[in-house]
Amino acid sequence: MERVNSRVVYRNPWMTVREDEIRRPDGSPGIFGVVEKPDFALVLPRCDGGFWMVEQFRYPVGRRAWEFPQGSWGRGAAGDQVALARQELAEETGLRAGTMAHLGHLYEAYGFSTQGFDVYLATDLEEGAPDREASEQDMIHRRFSDAEIVAMIRSGQVVDAPSLAALTLYRLQST
Repeated sequence: MERVNSRVVYRNPWMTVREDEIRRPDGSPGIFGVVEKPDFALVLPRCDGGFWMVEQFRYPVGRRAWEFPQGSWGRGAAGDQVALARQELAEETGLRAGTMAHLGHLYEAYGFSTQGFDVYLATDLEEGAPDREASEQDMIHRRFSDAEIVAMIRSGQVVDAPSLAALTLYRLQST
């Protein structure tokens, strides 16, 4: 597949949306809408037989749900992904990790977005006070057992695809 032309149709501080005219291998034309977003880090804070999770309201879907701490560098900020993972963990939960292990890199929705994410397992945790951004002021955090998390997934309380994919990476690594 070959890109013939590209134009930005929308941009804000968090994303760019572009429309690409393409040529398929058989020569026929087509278009793709592409959402460009920076990569993010997702952290699995592991504690005795469970994990810490955060719950917040997600405006696009109009509901609250539980997920693992995650985020990207803010506008104008940059750094390596492990530093980002540590920052997001501390910001959203107040937890500090003695050990941070990289479990893998995944893409959130590669059918229409460039955004990927790195998954980290955080262990040797120390509790502290969260330092949340204004957009996270309604966020809460809590520790759950493995059995509670399974029940939450089954009941639809955990619906965040990156969190579920990260949990799968963890389960594969621990078997």
